[in-house]
Amino acid sequence: MAKAAILEQVGGLTIGEVELADPAPHEVLIDTKACGLCHSDLHFIDGAYPHPLPAIPGHEAAGVVRAVGSEVKTVKPGDHVVSCLSAFCGHCEFCVTGRMALCMGADTRREQTAAPRITRGGGETVNQMLNLSAFAEQMLIHEHACVAIDKDMPLDRAAVIGCAVTTGAGAIFNACSVVPGEAVAVVGCGGVGLATVNAAKIAGAGKVIAIDPLPEKRQLAEVLGATHTVDAMADDAVEQVMKITGGGVHHAIEAVGRQASADLAVKLLRRGGTATILGMMPLDCKVGLGAMDLLSGKKLQGAIMGMNHFPVDLPRLVDFYMRGLLDLDTIIAERIPLEKINEGFEKMKQGTSARSVIVFD
Repeated sequence: MAKAAILEQVGGLTIGEVELADPAPHEVLIDTKACGLCHSDLHFIDGAYPHPLPAIPGHEAAGVVRAVGSEVKTVKPGDHVVSCLSAFCGHCEFCVTGRMALCMGADTRREQTAAPRITRGGGETVNQMLNLSAFAEQMLIHEHACVAIDKDMPLDRAAVIGCAVTTGAGAIFNACSVVPGEAVAVVGCGGVGLATVNAAKIAGAGKVIAIDPLPEKRQLAEVLGATHTVDAMADDAVEQVMKITGGGVHHAIEAVGRQASADLAVKLLRRGGTATILGMMPLDCKVGLGAMDLLSGKKLQGAIMGMNHFPVDLPRLVDFYMRGLLDLDTIIAERIPLEKINEGFEKMKQGTSARSVIVFD
């Protein structure tokens, strides 16, 4: 039996017990040690994105491997691992062309006719969310949904690499291929946005402009490497960025998931610049380029999970932290027990602090 935060109905999580099956040939059973609270989870909890219920959210986690299936080659019991929702099959069009983050991962889930990975009360299925369901003391996942990391890496900090940092840093290193000296604007300074700012600094961006309505978030962004900050609600926000950069940024990265912030990102571009949308937008949102934007060679793209190659990227990000380049300590605002998870999400809704991380005993 494992304790878990279960989404029974839209609105909030309840603490209950679940049972995890024995690992199938390509599955890994993990003792969860830490899991970050991500805004994407909130979209499911609030019902903005539908999901079969009951389900266990949570997808930004780190832990220790307890057991592995008979065919698992990539990890072994005792390994420290970070999980990632970008579970990849390894043989579809997207995987073999190096776009693993786009893999739909059908082969990494159990067949519908097979016994479920998670049950409760003697057999009721508890739906696994995003291949992980990490708001639980244990996870049962496909081996292609986790990667082993250096055991010297603190697991509470390793957890946030699994989504926020992979998404933000991946946008800089993979989706945008930022060139040293280029100007980067980051719209929204939550966990993902702060990681994007930090990665832009690591990549050698010439100007890193953090844009957020809250002074607390702008201050955090400065600690993480922003060279300039702008109040997102200022009437002249676009003009400020144009003045700082002498005509707009090479890359504008949206890390909130709101129509207004995505539209703002497009407005900040210089000729030939690229706007990259990381946030989970409301399902009815549309972002666009105008005729003059197109004539100016501007580009607009989505970047799911930073277009990561997580088995390669995550150990590198761990190495960046261990060498003092990546600042995960500033991104984590608080550490809480599983029982305080709803309070953690209420704090997220207020928007004033960075990442909350659940730490399991």
